[in-house]
Amino acid sequence: MVNLVESGVCAPKGFRAAGVHCGIRRNKTKSDLAMIVSDVPCAAAGVYTTNKVKGAPLAVTKAHLADGYAQAVICNSGNANTCAPNGVWLAETTCELTAEALGLKPEDIIVSSTGVIGEELTIDPFKRGIPELVKKLAYNGSDAAAYAIMTTDTIKKEVAVFFEIGGKMCRMGAIAKGSGMINPNMATMLCFITTDCAITPALLQKALSESVKDTFNQISVDGDTSTNDSVFILANGMAENEMIADENSEEFKIFCEALNMVGARMARYIASDGEGATKLLECTVKGAPDHEVARVVSKTVIQSSLLKAAMFGEDANWGRVLCAVGYAKADFDISKIEVQLASGFGSVTVCKDAKYHDYSEDMAAEILTAKEIQIIVDLHQGEGTAKAWGCDLTYDYVKINGDYRT
Repeated sequence: MVNLVESGVCAPKGFRAAGVHCGIRRNKTKSDLAMIVSDVPCAAAGVYTTNKVKGAPLAVTKAHLADGYAQAVICNSGNANTCAPNGVWLAETTCELTAEALGLKPEDIIVSSTGVIGEELTIDPFKRGIPELVKKLAYNGSDAAAYAIMTTDTIKKEVAVFFEIGGKMCRMGAIAKGSGMINPNMATMLCFITTDCAITPALLQKALSESVKDTFNQISVDGDTSTNDSVFILANGMAENEMIADENSEEFKIFCEALNMVGARMARYIASDGEGATKLLECTVKGAPDHEVARVVSKTVIQSSLLKAAMFGEDANWGRVLCAVGYAKADFDISKIEVQLASGFGSVTVCKDAKYHDYSEDMAAEILTAKEIQIIVDLHQGEGTAKAWGCDLTYDYVKINGDYRT
């Protein structure tokens, strides 16, 4: 059984973290440099944006993780280090400075950046900030690191779970950032996951690659896939469980369950904190011919700008749900589709057999006043099910992105 606990990347044994202001962001009250460090070397894995334009840190980190191991993370906010003339040099030098300060090798470092694209960044803030970060590293430093990676986020995002493997209690924790430019495969979204569970690098990568399909890749705030999006996981083995090395084992299934719980919780946090958002939208598709169809349909619904605008206006315009289902790139029969809208205030069936179903507009309007809305689509043609998460589209989204850089 996997259980949630109130914590973040420092919940697993042997992980310290910190965050400081080093001068990248103009606002001196906002921290902009974070570090996460394990006491011992870790198996490590990563998943990266599918955007053809990628931030320089992604290439550097991908090379560092080629052997499946790492021990520390350094991440800045305020500048994406993307399309900058000195980008690769800056990322590599940041790793060198971090490694020197921690007594590690540069290839032991995961480097990451988030913020404005296309602006040059000097190494000076890192020279100032890294020594200070190392001094502040603490086994309760998850909060500080979570705040330091935020950009337009309005809330810090962290989560942790505990689970048992072979009689040993294991923990997994995470911090993330993400608010706008969210349409993963991946999104402007960074997530750093830590665990004290012992698992081989190959299975760690397999677990992460599979997990993102049903979690981070099922978020959409605005339909834009960013340049720096990535998810990383470090596993230091300090829980002292027997190494998970068999993908068919019960232990690997439990590990994947824990990872999926962490990812799903983070996906909800990111979707609910979409730029300008007032509502979290969760689309559940069930009764699909298979899981992949359910995944595609749920993500398509949550991406619809027309639907997102209707949810902001608290308008039960179910035709926009059906329209999105209809253009989903998957093979299924639309004739038996049923749509429900639900929240803490109740539920109402608005469509049955792909046609209007008599319902109370007043009841639907009350349901849509909630901060969390469920859109439930039943295709009535199989056992496939999946979820996707998004948010409403508001006036404030335009305001935030109209002057994001200036």
